[in-house]
Amino acid sequence: MSDDTKTSQQLWTGRFTEATDRFVEAFTASEHFDRRLYRQDIRGSIAHARMLTACGVLTEAERDAIVRGLGEIQAEIEQGAFEWSPALEDVHMNIEKRLTDRIGDAGKKLHTGRSRNDQVATDIRLYLREAIVEIRAELLRFQQGLVDLADREADTIMPGFTHLQVAQPVSFGHHMLAWYEMLVRDQGRFEDCAARLNVMPLGSAALAGTSFPIDRAMTCAELGFDRPSDNSLDAVSDRDFAMEFAAASSILLTHLSRMAEEMILWASPMFDFIDLPDRFCTGSSIMPQKKNPDVAEIVRGKTARVHGHLVGLLTLMKGQPLAYNRDNQEDKEPLFDTVDTVRDCLRAFADMVPAIHTRPESMKAAARKGFATATDLADYLVRKGVPFRDAHAIVGAAVRHGVETGRDLADMELETLRGFSNTIEADVFEVLTLEGSLAARDHHGGTAPNQVRQQVQKARKRLAETPAEGRS
Repeated sequence: MSDDTKTSQQLWTGRFTEATDRFVEAFTASEHFDRRLYRQDIRGSIAHARMLTACGVLTEAERDAIVRGLGEIQAEIEQGAFEWSPALEDVHMNIEKRLTDRIGDAGKKLHTGRSRNDQVATDIRLYLREAIVEIRAELLRFQQGLVDLADREADTIMPGFTHLQVAQPVSFGHHMLAWYEMLVRDQGRFEDCAARLNVMPLGSAALAGTSFPIDRAMTCAELGFDRPSDNSLDAVSDRDFAMEFAAASSILLTHLSRMAEEMILWASPMFDFIDLPDRFCTGSSIMPQKKNPDVAEIVRGKTARVHGHLVGLLTLMKGQPLAYNRDNQEDKEPLFDTVDTVRDCLRAFADMVPAIHTRPESMKAAARKGFATATDLADYLVRKGVPFRDAHAIVGAAVRHGVETGRDLADMELETLRGFSNTIEADVFEVLTLEGSLAARDHHGGTAPNQVRQQVQKARKRLAETPAEGRS
């Protein structure tokens, strides 16, 4: 035996003739990160003990000792007094060993009828269910902030872009509602994920179930799951819910990254569309004039991190046969980091975005520079009987003249415009203004300020009906 071995504390050593190598012990241990699951682990153990008592496997005295002991252990952990041991591998064995030290043989009976395989699968589902509640609450707060901003800026005109080129004028409020719609879909994805993960693996034991008389319906009800799992093999090896959560998180972070990119552009002096609150920006160590949009940039950067976790989880699972494999230990760190990253990014944006200060004159000036009402002129000609393709060519020629002379369509004299088509009359200037362009798009989903306010009211109603609390 090498110098790197020692007497083991593991609770499974009956079959082994030598202690675990020190390096292997450290290499395989997960307690330094899965200790985060202590509340869920204790909650599941209490429910399991109560069920075993109801089924006659434990006495009431043993149950009471277990419940009391687990409560005391939770207090120890939360007070920072609990001594974690890598030799005990994980959160489950650390808590069980401490329980046995406290209450004796009753603690050794707690694991009857279950395995760490169904135990950890249950813990992770409980943890993720709670995490989704927190994330959906932050999503809701961000959505509410966007709707308030949209309402406030319904009449603010900005250039809308395609290919990052000025396309047509839109309401800034309309743009904020586009961000809001992204988050509506994100809410739905997390809601769906929460529904699918709310199935209880506990009672599946290692892979085949247990020979002890158990009441899974009782445990299921106590832990707030919708139903117990139907197949023990699938239950202990399934991590679809983790991958689905990571996928929903990746799409959400993609949305936040796109928002971040726009804010970074808009806050730059070249655009000057918005001013971000100072408390969400930093300066330069060398250039005194700088105001850097660091929060938006960091969110944009953290998107890559969450995308990487999704790929990591997919890759982790792709080669595993049924049922449980130790590979699955590697699901927790990416999952935990995804939860933390998503929650923090949402919190940052929910605080920052509603406090954006707009610069309407800069936005309006940018819209005037890009011939944003060219489509309005084409539509005007079509309404006068000109075929659309002909109208498109006429307006294209007018825009070319504007580029050459440095004049917007709205700044040209009537006679100049009539030089491109004698169909054009004095009423053309009603559609060439930015305000007229917005007002003309007064239909469901359009950018007219009137429609923006209608969508704001619809959004407020939807938000009031959105349950942020989910399941806990």
